[in-house]
Amino acid sequence: MLLAIDVGNTRIKGAVFEQDTLLEAFVLTGKTVQEAALLILNQYPDCTDVIVSSVRNAAADDLSLPAAVKIHFVSRKDSFPFRNLYATPETLGIDRMILAAGAVLQFPGQNRLVIDAGTCVTYDFIDAENNYHGGAISPGIRLRYESLHNYTAKLPLLSREYPHDFIANSTAQSIHSGIVVGITHEIEGFIAQYQQRYPNFIIILTGGDGDFLAKRLKNTIFATSNFLLESLNRISQYKNQQ
Repeated sequence: MLLAIDVGNTRIKGAVFEQDTLLEAFVLTGKTVQEAALLILNQYPDCTDVIVSSVRNAAADDLSLPAAVKIHFVSRKDSFPFRNLYATPETLGIDRMILAAGAVLQFPGQNRLVIDAGTCVTYDFIDAENNYHGGAISPGIRLRYESLHNYTAKLPLLSREYPHDFIANSTAQSIHSGIVVGITHEIEGFIAQYQQRYPNFIIILTGGDGDFLAKRLKNTIFATSNFLLESLNRISQYKNQQ
């Protein structure tokens, strides 16, 4: 039994897997990696392996778990099932590498575009020959709302909401339209550009805002909020087969 932990910019997510089956997923706020791991392991004492992805400075030294539990922090030193063509591989986020690996392992022999709608929106493209090309990074929904509030004198801080219409008749609705409609057009615009260069590819949409945005997108997508955790499970299996 495997515990996968995703340490993101704003929260920690975890999931327990039995082979390919996700038994339970967790979203934990205000917890350290240590607290999150122990909380889940107390509920699933049969977990013998823990695999961690972290975009923070968390490291294996931050975890003190039972001696029988093996811990692995995914890093750039790991073996990944793709050829990295990124011009600055040392700056490529480990979360983007894990998502790319998960796409390769789950959808072999296909062109894949992974869109992660979290604190940032990241786009990662891996071709059918398993070459990782890179993509793009832009502010996520929460950052856009906070930026409008923090860098203007009077605009309020709002929570995400579908606008009533793209032609908004109030300041609040104008903010929702600018952010939600704007980010939807951004994603669809990127997809259209990829389609011009690669006519056939699968689109994987994930991240905290993935389900929220999936309802607004016109393109056929594979949407799953737990894709990074699922990718960690697949990487663990891939690692064990090496």
